Amino acid sequence: MNLVDFHTHFFSRTYFETLAAQAPGPDAPAEKLVRAAATAGFELPAASDAEHAARWLAEFERHGVRHACVFASIPEETPVVCEVAARSRGRLSAFALVNPRADGASERLGALLAEGRVRGALVFPALHHWHWTSSEARRLLEVLDAHGAILYAHCGLLVVRVRDLLGLPRVADLAYANPLDLVAAANAHRRVRFVIPHFGAGFLRETLLLGAQCENVHVDTSSSNSWRSVLCPKPSLSEVFARCLEVFGRDRILFGTDSNTFPAGWRQDRHAEQRRALLEAGADDATMARVFGGNAARLLGLGALD
Repeated sequence: MNLVDFHTHFFSRTYFETLAAQAPGPDAPAEKLVRAAATAGFELPAASDAEHAARWLAEFERHGVRHACVFASIPEETPVVCEVAARSRGRLSAFALVNPRADGASERLGALLAEGRVRGALVFPALHHWHWTSSEARRLLEVLDAHGAILYAHCGLLVVRVRDLLGLPRVADLAYANPLDLVAAANAHRRVRFVIPHFGAGFLRETLLLGAQCENVHVDTSSSNSWRSVLCPKPSLSEVFARCLEVFGRDRILFGTDSNTFPAGWRQDRHAEQRRALLEAGADDATMARVFGGNAARLLGLGALD
């Protein structure tokens, strides 16, 4: 099977060092990073971005991942992700993390899109505290619409473990995290391909309503999907897939893992779990092929999968 992972994080040394520099406490940032990595059981990436990228590309090759969408996870990491994607020989698509409230953020994204350095953006309204009706959001959407770009709109639960380990404050506000807030934006900007990660991360019903209302909205399947525990009754993953197939159809569901650090590397376990769940939901071969690669290839313009 030709796999396209529509949701991974590069997590470069720039990402970790930037967060560590913001962390409170008397210890040096490097000491904070070593302690956080040891506590969480992940490896800090190589200082060389090229070396870190080579490790990821080898990991994708080992697991048969033809292509991966790679996010910058803070705005400062965007140049890093752009550079490694440009050197990947077509194996990676870069996405910028954008806070539309930051001065010039939408204009910088527009320049990156015009240069072909990114395929779109990832936004966290709950983290950066903005509404889809705000003037900042409208400017961002205008830029994305002009380029027919892709926008990952993170909704629902948001806990960034490395921030917790570094002692950074939790600032995510779920009042900004409802997928239904996107209805007007999606209908007004039809050329933007919206993606709701993690099935809405706890807002499954709202994500389904959004998908039923707006045909330019897609859903991605990434992460452990532990958010299911906040729903009563807790659905099985196959039940989640069944509902999404009914509402989104087989053409608007995008496979993702949320892979981000080593030694875990590319999350083959999540691929296997999702494959089983989709089969249990009654997916045929054509549906499996579209979810695990074909839909992403179409959105990214990769051409037909062999």
